[in-house]
Amino acid sequence: MSFDAARLANAATAALRAYDPGHDLPALRRLHGAALAELGSNENPLGPSPVALAAARDSLAEAFRYPDPKGAALKRAIAGHLGVAASRVALGNGSHELLMLIGQCFADARSSVVHSQYGFAVFPIATAAAGARMIRVPALPADHARMPYGHDLPAIAAAVEADTRIVFLANPNNPTGGWFDDAALDTLLDRVPATTLVVVDEAYQEFVDDTGPRSALRLIDRHPNLIVTRTFSKAYALAGLRVGYLIADPGVVDVIERLRESFNVNGPALAAAEAALGDAEHLRCVRDWTLAERAWLAGELSARGHRVLPSQTNFLLIDLGEDAAALEAALFARAVIVRPMTGYGLPQTLRISVGSRDENLRLLAALPR
Repeated sequence: MSFDAARLANAATAALRAYDPGHDLPALRRLHGAALAELGSNENPLGPSPVALAAARDSLAEAFRYPDPKGAALKRAIAGHLGVAASRVALGNGSHELLMLIGQCFADARSSVVHSQYGFAVFPIATAAAGARMIRVPALPADHARMPYGHDLPAIAAAVEADTRIVFLANPNNPTGGWFDDAALDTLLDRVPATTLVVVDEAYQEFVDDTGPRSALRLIDRHPNLIVTRTFSKAYALAGLRVGYLIADPGVVDVIERLRESFNVNGPALAAAEAALGDAEHLRCVRDWTLAERAWLAGELSARGHRVLPSQTNFLLIDLGEDAAALEAALFARAVIVRPMTGYGLPQTLRISVGSRDENLRLLAALPR
């Protein structure tokens, strides 16, 4: 009999598919150089704080040593930045790792996990990896007056069953860019039993303007079953170093620490993230620039006849009303990378990162008239 490793895998792993990054970006960078407009991964084109880069470089002198397994200095910095106790903080190799850990620690084959249609792609993966039953709640319709394809929080609350251990939410949401308001989250948390964890991923919280939602951190003391996840990949532009964190009840953090890899965040990443938190001016510049460029790009796309969905993130979702594959291919032929949303069940849409002004102009020039 021939060897088949897939037959040896446990059922939960066998049901998963490996991550598909789409285009071979390193090869495309070699081919196009600076002419390539990378607008597919929601990266921050302004780059990291110079202070963060210097801290990462300086830390390389200690590269022969293991990093602090507890990440104590970064935890203290996050705690001070957000006004919470350090015992509420857990660190991850990106928030992706933490979402997976939440699934592994709190869900299993005897439980269910609830999340929204068109929610963040990691939510169903974390559910499947834990072997849990997935309850996917239909999103708001495409023609919803305020939030097309958005989370339907009353329906999500109603979908929670006796065996539901986790509700996954993203606010603002990737890939739609939309959000739910404060009152809707308040009501959901009041309805969900304390035996169900409510996870709110806030990867894009730093890009929320005055019309968007407040952070769920305001509710963390009142609801011990609430977990808030964040990342240094977006506004802090440290995507290549992989640093994320969560804020939760100390008891939740204690459980996650039992399974978390001891050295999951490397030394340069710890140093850079801590320094980035201290550079408030750089973050302010990133936020102000992104909000202004987002509004400008949305206006330009709308003026060209595209339906642009509301966004509180550093990307925009455009809804073509028909399969978007042809437009994505046309842009790719002009060295403009955007992200098709077919894998999310939204083949009629494209997700476009807010790039540099030069990248955005190249996008607009490449759009068919």
